Amino acid sequence: MKREVSEDSDTLGFVSQKEIIYNRLLPYESKLDAESNEILAQIKGNIGRAVQLREIWPGVLFWTRKLSTYIRLYGRKFSKEDHVLFIKLLYELVTLPKLEISMMQGFARLLISLLNSVEGVLRALVKNCRPYFPESATQEMLVEWRPLLCPFDVTMQRAIGYFELFLPTTLPPHLHHRGFKLWFKDLIDLWVTVQNLPAWEMHLVGLFARLANDNIGYIDWDPYIPKIFTRILRSLNLPVGSSQTLVSRYQTNAYDISHVATWVTALLGGPGKQAQTQLSGLFNSISSFFHPSNHGRWLMKLMKLLQRLPASVVRRLHRERYRKPTWLAPVPESHRLTEQDITDFVSSMKQSVLLAMFSKTGSLDAAQALQNLALLQPELVIPPVLEKTYPAMETLTEPHQLTATLSCMIAVARSLVTGGQRFPEGPTHMLPLLMRALPGIDPNDFSKCMITFQFIATFTTLVPLVDCSSAVQERNDLTKVEKELCSASAEFEDFVLQFMDRCFALIDSSTLEQTREEMETEKTHLESLVELGLSSTFSTILTQCSTEIFQVALEKVFIFATTNIFETHVAGRMVADMCRAAAKCQPEKSLKLFVPHCCNAIIHITTNEEVLNDEELDKDLMWNLQLLSEVTRVDGDKLLPYSAQLVQILQLTLHLKSKQGYSLACSLLYYTLRSTALIYPIEYCSVPGGFQQPHHQHLPIKDWGRPGDLLNLAIQWHMPSEEEKSFVFNTLDLLLQNELKQLQRHVQGEQEMSRDDILQSLSIVHHCLLGAGSLLPPLRGEPVPELVHSMVQLCETNLYTGVEYGKNDCCHSLPHLELNSDILILFLCSLCFPDMSRQNYREVICTVIRQLLHHILDHSEDDTKSLFSIIKVINDLLHFRGSHKHEFESRWKSFSLVKKSMENRLHGSKQHIRALLIDRVMLQHELRNLTVEGCKYLTVHQNLIKDLLRLSTTTYSQVRSKAQSVLFTALGTYNFCCRDIIPRVLEYLDPTRTNVTQQQFKGALYCLLGNHNGVCLANLQYWDCIALMWPAIVRSGLCPTMYLEKPSVVRLFDDLADKIHRQFETISIDFSIPQSCLDVAMKILNSTYPKPSLSVATEEEELEGIQRQEQKNRDSAQKYKKLVEDLLDCISHRNMPWKFEHIAIGFLSLMLRDDCCLPSRAVLFFVQSLNHDSLLVRKVAISALAGILKQLKRPRKKVSVSPYDLSELKTSLESWRGKHADSMVSGDRPDNQWLQYNSSRLPRSQQDWDKCCFIEKTHWGYSTWPRKLMLHAPFEEQPKQGKTREEMTEREQIIYDHFSDPIFVDQLIQYLSLEDRKGKDKFSPRRFCLFKGLFRNFDDSFLPVLKPHMEQLVGDTHESKQRCVAEIISGLIRGSKHWSYSKVEKLWAMLCPILRTALSNITIETYGDWGTCIATACESRDPRKLHWLFELLMESPVNGEGGSFVDACRLYVLQGGLAQQEWRVPELLHRLLQYLEPKLTQVYKNVRERIGSVLTYIFMIDVNLPHTQPTTSPHIADFTARMLSRLKPLLESEGEIQNHVLDDNTEEQDERTQAIKLFKTVLKWLMTSAGRTFSSALPEQLQLLPLLFKIAPVENDDSFDEMKTDAKTCLSLMSQGLLYTEQIPQVLSTLQEISKSSSWHARYTVLTYLQIMVFYNLFTFLSEPKAVSQVRALVLELLEDEQLEVREMAATTLSGFLQCNFLLMDKHMQAHFETLSKTQLPNRRRRVLGSVVDTIPSAELVRRHAGVLGLSACVLSRPYDVPTWMPQILMDLSAHLNETQPIGMTVRKTLSDFRRTHHDNWQEHKQQFTDDQLLVLTDLLVSPCYYA
Repeated sequence: MKREVSEDSDTLGFVSQKEIIYNRLLPYESKLDAESNEILAQIKGNIGRAVQLREIWPGVLFWTRKLSTYIRLYGRKFSKEDHVLFIKLLYELVTLPKLEISMMQGFARLLISLLNSVEGVLRALVKNCRPYFPESATQEMLVEWRPLLCPFDVTMQRAIGYFELFLPTTLPPHLHHRGFKLWFKDLIDLWVTVQNLPAWEMHLVGLFARLANDNIGYIDWDPYIPKIFTRILRSLNLPVGSSQTLVSRYQTNAYDISHVATWVTALLGGPGKQAQTQLSGLFNSISSFFHPSNHGRWLMKLMKLLQRLPASVVRRLHRERYRKPTWLAPVPESHRLTEQDITDFVSSMKQSVLLAMFSKTGSLDAAQALQNLALLQPELVIPPVLEKTYPAMETLTEPHQLTATLSCMIAVARSLVTGGQRFPEGPTHMLPLLMRALPGIDPNDFSKCMITFQFIATFTTLVPLVDCSSAVQERNDLTKVEKELCSASAEFEDFVLQFMDRCFALIDSSTLEQTREEMETEKTHLESLVELGLSSTFSTILTQCSTEIFQVALEKVFIFATTNIFETHVAGRMVADMCRAAAKCQPEKSLKLFVPHCCNAIIHITTNEEVLNDEELDKDLMWNLQLLSEVTRVDGDKLLPYSAQLVQILQLTLHLKSKQGYSLACSLLYYTLRSTALIYPIEYCSVPGGFQQPHHQHLPIKDWGRPGDLLNLAIQWHMPSEEEKSFVFNTLDLLLQNELKQLQRHVQGEQEMSRDDILQSLSIVHHCLLGAGSLLPPLRGEPVPELVHSMVQLCETNLYTGVEYGKNDCCHSLPHLELNSDILILFLCSLCFPDMSRQNYREVICTVIRQLLHHILDHSEDDTKSLFSIIKVINDLLHFRGSHKHEFESRWKSFSLVKKSMENRLHGSKQHIRALLIDRVMLQHELRNLTVEGCKYLTVHQNLIKDLLRLSTTTYSQVRSKAQSVLFTALGTYNFCCRDIIPRVLEYLDPTRTNVTQQQFKGALYCLLGNHNGVCLANLQYWDCIALMWPAIVRSGLCPTMYLEKPSVVRLFDDLADKIHRQFETISIDFSIPQSCLDVAMKILNSTYPKPSLSVATEEEELEGIQRQEQKNRDSAQKYKKLVEDLLDCISHRNMPWKFEHIAIGFLSLMLRDDCCLPSRAVLFFVQSLNHDSLLVRKVAISALAGILKQLKRPRKKVSVSPYDLSELKTSLESWRGKHADSMVSGDRPDNQWLQYNSSRLPRSQQDWDKCCFIEKTHWGYSTWPRKLMLHAPFEEQPKQGKTREEMTEREQIIYDHFSDPIFVDQLIQYLSLEDRKGKDKFSPRRFCLFKGLFRNFDDSFLPVLKPHMEQLVGDTHESKQRCVAEIISGLIRGSKHWSYSKVEKLWAMLCPILRTALSNITIETYGDWGTCIATACESRDPRKLHWLFELLMESPVNGEGGSFVDACRLYVLQGGLAQQEWRVPELLHRLLQYLEPKLTQVYKNVRERIGSVLTYIFMIDVNLPHTQPTTSPHIADFTARMLSRLKPLLESEGEIQNHVLDDNTEEQDERTQAIKLFKTVLKWLMTSAGRTFSSALPEQLQLLPLLFKIAPVENDDSFDEMKTDAKTCLSLMSQGLLYTEQIPQVLSTLQEISKSSSWHARYTVLTYLQIMVFYNLFTFLSEPKAVSQVRALVLELLEDEQLEVREMAATTLSGFLQCNFLLMDKHMQAHFETLSKTQLPNRRRRVLGSVVDTIPSAELVRRHAGVLGLSACVLSRPYDVPTWMPQILMDLSAHLNETQPIGMTVRKTLSDFRRTHHDNWQEHKQQFTDDQLLVLTDLLVSPCYYA
């Protein structure tokens, strides 16, 4: 609904960007333009001025929140100029230096909403900024991040993540050469080449999906499509074969399904149609996984794919056909989706979706898929769903089937009812469906009942229930379908009456039993759901009814309600709800029946005065009262004629003695007032104006499924008239005054009231307040002065919500009347003149309730029920203006759910049904009602909050809890009130007070803790608040009445400290606003339309603002220091309990920051705490001191250099005779060779060391060089190393003195080498950071003191001692990064012997720590710096000294060091491989496993990636060739390979034994490298395949030895490898070769290998027809194998291939099997019993069995349906049932499996068979009876 531009600019003064159109439909919309302009002018003026005056808090923060609220209320209702200025200002604010995280998130969220989206903060912000990046951005990003592309390094993940997040993909076509064309080829080649799913591949897929979606038709994806679909299929991790070993990485790094859906959607269409072919193939191959009998962790992914893909296609189609043009490039005509494309897409998904309807995960995903598919092609989708629904409605035994089909029918309801050209017969199904659904209203099955209600409500919402049968005679312009519908509509009345009968039966069976009533149990959740379902469905039906049908229904429900008496808990509620629904739809008719009846009945019963004092009320009275209270929830002006009767009833019943009775009377009071006082729509019919027009003018069947028209919604509003307002206030005068007077007199002691009477009065007061709340003005009073000081206005936003408060409402504030009772009573009397001051009831209630509260707390604190009621009243006094927030939120949530289930995403543009649109407008009104942004904090609020605080600290826990909940809401509502309340809360924690009770103490702690989503007082992010709060929390430990022996109090303190630690964010100390931000603010202040409410600040004001900001910075620094001092004082207090000392130390550790050093006293404390008795304190001290050392780190000078200016790089290039390397090629190039470890060029003197240019980060140089490298300046330009004590700062001296003290260090080392948790301790990064910091900041100053300890620790084999020395050594090596050569040399002279000792003393508990130690020491370090360490580790790691365990550990430690160096140590890798090769024939399993892992790392660098030079590190091909020559004895041997050493040690056997040992190690290598490397070395692996097939066992048996199990695992892992088109022939030829092997085990294993390999590379194989025919030939050949097991596995493999549509069941294949199965068997000759010949089957039998197996495979390949060819095959098979074994057995098993898989849908399946075939089949499938 867009207003004309001229109209827009006339009323607003500007053209609005995009406002929320629902505001235009509000009844008071004429006032909104002026209101929004006023608010916008305030926002512009104040936000601009706040920035100009440098007031980020409270000014800027306050007004940006206002802007956020403005957008929530009005949308982007400002001019384009303002929009741009707001975005610029917010961008400047988000990027302010030293901005606190919480502020940054707030600004970022607002910026996102200005940029048009709502999501997770920073990523979403980038996403929304992307379209605005300049065209040069892509090139800049590539230059910046390409150098990070080193696949072995974590930077690869970072770089690809940045690419996915930042690279712009929406440039117009003429700029593509400056956009994606710069990187697409490189990245897609990388994606194609890389295997084994590294973590960064998911980011690439996200990037490609976005690129494809933004540029449909501009990129040729065809060459990659088979690869894309193969990888998608692999990513689903579906189980294949019987013994598959899954690679864990495939589970964790699988593709994001939403990316997959987006990518696939973007590939559809176009001239080639290749993507659709592959997509059909994908769903054909996985459709059987959707069958309900299949279940696994993979199912969630499949269901997600099913749900996301149609939604994505609908989005694309909407974009192509219906969406207004955006700046996304339009899809070229040639690539747009045609009708044929859509048909193909829907057809390809249909089967899978229909199977998924009954999934174990529920039918929701399938329903959403069907909803979207029905939008695309209803004629294809809805009929099969109907086919499943009708039988499900008939069956009684399968409720799951009914609920699943109904929920899917609900999803397609709108498409079905609308019909249209595509599916004209759709609407004819509606009435049969509704009638058949009625039996679902079943009192014995709640879930069936609920889905039926939902089903009926959904359909009746879409369809007017009007009898149009007369139109068939009256009109002659109807189509056949319309005539059919008109005739059928005569049944609507019958349907409504039958529905009501069903509901009455449900109600009769739902009566609350006597036993339940005695126990007064609450209704169960299910009962309340059914009640809600019943009332909303009945309400929908009546709303959509014609007047005639309504009249019949009304009479029926009236008779039912008035001729029975119901208990008021369950059945009564349901009946009353039905009556309310009737009354709401047509109030005049309904009230005419119900009100007189109920009133007369109540008056009649209450004439007997005894009734009024009965505790147990008459059921008739109760029922009539309940009925009356419900039917009054109608349009207020229709209620006025009955006002006198209603008031009479209220006077009679409000003071009933029975609580249940007066509660019902209060409900009546509440609903009566509410109906007359609120603004709301009064009808929700699907057509404006109802269905009263004659049929010849307008035919209601044409409105079926019709969306509401936003331009002509014609909402009928209820606006309180003057009569209604008078009625409300007269009622209040009559009923409320007496209660208030009574309570007033009770407080003064003039009238005694029992607790029940007080509760009754409070209940009446509360219900009056709730009923009339929207007409009562908010509380007024004086503002609380000077909580914060601001130079801008911090005013309240008052929104108009249709209520005009009286002119006098401001004058009658009552704070001064608080305790002056006489004046108050006089004032109450004056309320009888409503015209004067009738609107001050809120304030009167407030005054009386406060007096009553104080009276109760002083005299009867145990009257908890009254206190509960008072808390509710206070809550509503503060916040209630017609609706409650929690109700609004649940309504918004249910609105969103209904909208989602019924929206038409294809056509978009708010094509919702009318009732939903009205609902949304009403929600907009409620949102305005509830918006309380920046409420002024007045004295009246202050008094109520004080009362709430007092209630929050009373004796009774339930009272405290309820009061705290209200208090937290209030604290979040009023500006800065937290600052007022904090000192009052802290009074309870004051140790000098002796009169604080335990309950008050606990209450105060809970007030500080806050609730899970509200304000946490203990952690307000302001210096003045936490400077007050934290020391007070700690000092509370000194309270003389401290309740620390109470576990609940201890737990509270723990929760409080934990919450502070979790939520605390560093608060800024030094803050400034840059000029660029000021410039934007000035532009905002000088803008027009609307003109900002404040002008530009004067120079004096600006100067004052600058001075204030500077003063604030100084104050912040002061408060920071003061807080640290206060916490230290608390800690040093001698009476402080240890618990609070720990809390204070925790708080103190939060004071570490990177922009300000910790005061010296705190540094001293943390250093001394390293030797504290408590382990907890020591841990905090270690972390804190590591942080302090980082603060004290001396800044080193860095210089920016171009890599090509480095002398070493030039020398390296010259040594290659000037061949200039291609700068775009990665890997080992001439220009990065100098970075690699070369033992002949190591820096072994001071001179070499100084000349050497060390590059610490491992990724630099592997890919392209960065334009500028930041390197440390030469040694002589750096600050002086090794300062003397005199040159140090005070903080440094403290650390220096302690660590130079042998006694202190001795004590520290003792503590550090203690065991913490036995068996669970690990290498501690905290301690490592501590030692690294010490050696970095103080050089080798502490080595003399630490050296003896290190030597002593390393000699001790205890786990904790070894761990301690490992932490010191790794910190020492990393900390020596900038030491001079002489110091480093001395260091290694000392460390080498220590490390040798460590490696010889290594134990099973400590080898992990030493591995971590060396890996940590080598991380991000130039290998040339650590050459001593590498040479030490390379000293014969496998020397047998200390046994196999020590050998394995040494290798592990060496591997840890080398792995960190990645590609920079080829020489070391060559040396290590050379050293290990002779040792590969190890006897010990642990050494073999470790060598396997080491080999993986050695060959990790040998990758085959695009634009990458061959590595100078070892190559797999060379290694495999050498291994194969050593494995020859095994390759050439014919017999089975046994895993044991033979006794007679001949040379040949010895060679064979050595080969077996070697092969075991090779197996370990193959297993560890699967899934870890980036590309599998396929040609090399293929050479080892024959050997693996020979060894791998066939059966699944755990008793096999290590070698066989490993071989089997290897085969499983290798079969899952990703294959490329060019590799397929090699693999297949290898498999064909092995299939001719004499070992049947090998032939059998070929088949299991083939199953997994083909499925995991399905589309790659399918793109090569030759490969498919080779696989087919191979399987068919093995189907005729002489070995029975091989034949059976071949049949299973064939069945699998047919099932996933890899092979097709064609006539040729069927004929081939039939021919084989008819092979004549030779006559049986008599044979000598037990002769050898007897065990070998004849060739004819094998061929005949192969034919039968082939036919069986065809049958079993279709487990869930019966294709046309299947009946004949089953007949063919049945002929072989009684033949010789194994044929007969095969047939029996096949028939048994067929019966099992087709049993569920046999009624449907048997339609495919002729009667004769069914007869034969029944004979075969029914088990013979042995008793016949």
